[in-house]
Amino acid sequence: MDSITSLHATPKTWLANSVLAPHTAAFASYLTRTRYSAQSRSTYVASVAHLARWMNQCCLPLCQLDEAAVELFLTRHLPRCDCPRPVVRTHTALRAACAHLLKVLREQKVIAEPAGATGPIAEELDRYDAHLREARGLGEGTRRSGLRLVQRLLRYKFADGPVVFARLQPEDVRQFIATQLDLRRTTSYATALTSALRGYFRYRTSLGDRVHGLVGVIVSPAHWSLAPLPRALRPFEVKRLLSCFTAELPSPRRGYAMVRCALDLGLRSSEVAQLQLADIDWRAGTVTLRHTKSRREDVLPLLASTGRALADYLRYERPKSSNPAVFVRRLAPLDQPISAHAVRRVIRDAFARIGLAHGRSHALRHTLACRLLDQGGSIKEVADVLRHRSLNTSLIYAKLDHPRLAAVALPWPGSST
Repeated sequence: MDSITSLHATPKTWLANSVLAPHTAAFASYLTRTRYSAQSRSTYVASVAHLARWMNQCCLPLCQLDEAAVELFLTRHLPRCDCPRPVVRTHTALRAACAHLLKVLREQKVIAEPAGATGPIAEELDRYDAHLREARGLGEGTRRSGLRLVQRLLRYKFADGPVVFARLQPEDVRQFIATQLDLRRTTSYATALTSALRGYFRYRTSLGDRVHGLVGVIVSPAHWSLAPLPRALRPFEVKRLLSCFTAELPSPRRGYAMVRCALDLGLRSSEVAQLQLADIDWRAGTVTLRHTKSRREDVLPLLASTGRALADYLRYERPKSSNPAVFVRRLAPLDQPISAHAVRRVIRDAFARIGLAHGRSHALRHTLACRLLDQGGSIKEVADVLRHRSLNTSLIYAKLDHPRLAAVALPWPGSST
């Protein structure tokens, strides 16, 4: 409430005389609960006061306040705003404050939840998504990527009309692929596009549609399985990486613990982000992964180095939070877990600090696999540690097992050995 009482008289009047007045206390309480700084709370409350004045001018009822209305406020009113001072006109502050306000109003069930996409294409995508989830067991991220590409195909052919699959012709698919590849000419995108289309056509086959002519025009880009070498860090690079989390950083213990989880346990970025306090059994020395890519529960041994890194972070650096996640946000809004993107950014920034050109967090899993092979482990053991569902996924590491490859290599023609 201090952010409201300390508000200048003019914006305070805007709030008091608006339809937002009954909800300003809840908004201020939300900002305090999520531990925004006093300055941020004052800025956000003043931003909402600006929105309140615009709503009064437009006679916009509270029930019609949504993302579309906020966009009108930011794109039409803000560029030619002549509201009397003091008034917040910073685009980023206004957008952030409005987003928080919508969240609070929806928690109170004052305004409706954002409407999902409707129409024939949305309904078709919903059915296909259910098939991918229930019949094929695909994760949310994989489904989302495929659905986005299928949606482009359906919009290309049917626009906003009904989806009549029998009207989709091979020439339509060929032209759609050509159009997409003109926009983005990369092998990875072409592979994802052809994979998504084939998956969708297989689904339509299960519904009784004939798709042989459609599948026939899909040509996969040239791609040799297991052709590239996995990018792994060398021992001296690992040492430099672990030593780059110095006290000058905002949260060095958190970053160090994340890297240890990926480097010692082979955790993916999403698995690091979703790690819960209850998943760590300190007495048994194990970590339970409940949200894995393969949608199964795995129990891994907690190495001493990883355990010490996690314990140091939890004891000395983790913000006080009621959230059960191990890694939580250090900036407001607090009491929320970090995202997989945040994990990847921390690791990528660490790579940049030691001068590594490639910044993918997956390189730490490759490093673990190479270390296991160097210590005499088998491909099967690598697959078990990295939790690959298929042994074929781990075969790429066989090319890095130089001692065993040398033992089975045939002599070069004409050589003495």
